[in-house]
Amino acid sequence: MSETVHDSPAPWVADHIRRFEETGGRPRPGVADLLLTTRGRRSGLLRRTALAYVRSGDAYVLTASNAGADRHPAWYLNLLADPDVTLHVGTDTLQATARPATAAEAARLWPAVVASMPSYAAYRSATTREIPLVLVTPTRHADRP
Repeated sequence: MSETVHDSPAPWVADHIRRFEETGGRPRPGVADLLLTTRGRRSGLLRRTALAYVRSGDAYVLTASNAGADRHPAWYLNLLADPDVTLHVGTDTLQATARPATAAEAARLWPAVVASMPSYAAYRSATTREIPLVLVTPTRHADRP
């Protein structure tokens, strides 16, 4: 028996998740996106969100922008508490480990992040908090040992 996964309550994110599932993980035009499942730091429930990403070696780079809000997104706080996550990229389901990028990594990766999603530059200008980048490295396919 598998656990129930709870999708983001934000309507626009839920729409992205639904589209991802309906298209078999086909990315939106011009955007590389994936589904990230974390374990809720307070609830213990599995939580899923849709995110854009760029690649850096084997890692998927995620941006904890929260659309420029002055607080970190829940998914970021969840993976800080439990870095074992699941990624759905295209038709692949991957077990992975997440960690915040170091300052040096973030400085090196930020230009690629903004090139892939120019709105991140505006989000960075809209908040006083540092927008974290997260490196998520697959450990194995979820359906294989």
